[in-house]
Amino acid sequence: MGEILSQNEIDSLLAALNSGEIDAEEMNDNNKQVKNYDFKRPTKFSKEHLRTLEIIYEHYGRLLSTSLPVYLRKNVQVSVVSSEAIVFSEYTNALFNPVILGIVNFQPLGGNIVVEMATSLGYAMIDRMLGGEGAPLDKTRDFTEIELTIIEKMMVTFMQLMREPWRNVVEVNPVLERIETNSQFAQIISPNDMIAIVTLNVRIGDVEGFMNICLPFFTLESVMERLNTKYWYSNMQEQKEEELEEYIESLIKRVDVPVKALLGRTHIAVTDFINIQVGDIIRLNTDVEQDLKVYVGNIEKFTALPGSSKDKYAVRVTSVIREED
Repeated sequence: MGEILSQNEIDSLLAALNSGEIDAEEMNDNNKQVKNYDFKRPTKFSKEHLRTLEIIYEHYGRLLSTSLPVYLRKNVQVSVVSSEAIVFSEYTNALFNPVILGIVNFQPLGGNIVVEMATSLGYAMIDRMLGGEGAPLDKTRDFTEIELTIIEKMMVTFMQLMREPWRNVVEVNPVLERIETNSQFAQIISPNDMIAIVTLNVRIGDVEGFMNICLPFFTLESVMERLNTKYWYSNMQEQKEEELEEYIESLIKRVDVPVKALLGRTHIAVTDFINIQVGDIIRLNTDVEQDLKVYVGNIEKFTALPGSSKDKYAVRVTSVIREED
């Protein structure tokens, strides 16, 4: 609401106009820029909404950067490039076939989202997963059934990582429904519906490409009031150190490590080794009643006595070797 003038200010303004001190035409020329507003395509995503989505997918990018190297054995860098709101038809018209489109059920929110990945990234991941150097193809071609299966498994991993970034807004459980390589089969909403697109730049080794996250307004409509930075930061829950330690410990407990018991060592000639037959005896440097060394990985961790358990060879731990020992 504009400033209200007093009666004295109004009288002074009229007197200045009558005397010619103020030009009425100059007052009308305020040089304000007018932006046309299309009521047929109302802007449903504000700058605050888009900024919050960028924050969410910046977190998602960090998770991808730390998780994908486990599968690809390559350095992976992911960063948010931009975010914008457009109609769905503009997005689909800009796609070229073949394309990698993951149709994702964004439970418990209604509707689906689309995760689009550059074909160069898809070929690079396939090549790396099959033992190659992770190089893209020189010429684009359609994907085979085996290649689509590999991409589908990687997309499932992508969806699992998307839960954590959204937790401050809503608890989501993204489920990959299918993979499409033709944009005509990815019509998840009406062509005139509004969508928000968050573009990520993904670099796998020397291969670089874009990943677009297509978020329809229809899907996010129920949580739009939460898509603001104030709400997002207010719901950030910092884990206590004890909870963090328990979480790390639970992850470590799932790791498989090799455990081996060393019966003993010996040296024999190559000719004797070549001529070994069933029933031959090899003399070791340990006694029958002597404790064996048990290794966890390459670290000597226990001593044990040999024996059996349910018709299988086994050892019984007699002592634990501490780090200070």
